[in-house]
Amino acid sequence: MGEWFTREIADTGRLRLFCFLLAFIAGFLFIRFSVRMIRRQVRWWPGNVTPGGHHIHHVVFGLVFMCVGGVGGLSVQDGSSGWAVATAAVFGVGTALVLDEFALVLHLEDVYWSEQGRLSVEVVFITIALCGLLLLGLRPLGVDDVAGDGLWAVAAVLVFDMLVALVALLKGKIWTGLIGLFIGVVAVVGAVRLARPDSPWARRRYRPGSRKERRARKRERRYRRPVQRLGDWLGDVIAGRPSISAGTGGADEDEPRRGKIRRSS
Repeated sequence: MGEWFTREIADTGRLRLFCFLLAFIAGFLFIRFSVRMIRRQVRWWPGNVTPGGHHIHHVVFGLVFMCVGGVGGLSVQDGSSGWAVATAAVFGVGTALVLDEFALVLHLEDVYWSEQGRLSVEVVFITIALCGLLLLGLRPLGVDDVAGDGLWAVAAVLVFDMLVALVALLKGKIWTGLIGLFIGVVAVVGAVRLARPDSPWARRRYRPGSRKERRARKRERRYRRPVQRLGDWLGDVIAGRPSISAGTGGADEDEPRRGKIRRSS
């Protein structure tokens, strides 16, 4: 294991990315554990950070950590030094805290325990997957494969990969489009197959009641929804199930003693 780590991580310059990813996962698991303890009103857990009665969301702490880790990392020249590893880890924790409240930042509303709050968990999972691909040595858009073939070859690969990935994203295939930036054939498959029925591509190009629209909805029911239910179940196991009272901005029915203070930091 030590030889593998040295050969695949340290010697390839991926040590900071490795530490970032570990800290990111640890930070996400910790903050989700924290908010679930607060949601259950466990007495031995510290609870929300509310100086003067004002609830400070943990996205604020995440921004501070990202600034400290990011600026500190820019000042470290040796990428394998202890300081480089430490700043990468701080940046990873900060990123986890921010992305865990991605839905709140997007909607400018506390939707943490609502159905809309699932978006934060999905963004975290996507981030972990993309960092994992980078750790495996994959590079976005396949530029390394044609780096020696000249400027025009590199430009052609970039344009092609970006276009097919963009088409996949417009068709509502987020995972396919993002992973396709690293593995081009994945984006190509996503680009040529039917769009999801509620995607921007389908709304503009599939007429209501058309054959393509009917096929897209049939495929959604048969293939996509079971996968979505599995993903939602996994997200609920790790991050907690959304509140039944999801339409009111994420306030949780299980927090009567906390009044207007909604969730944790």
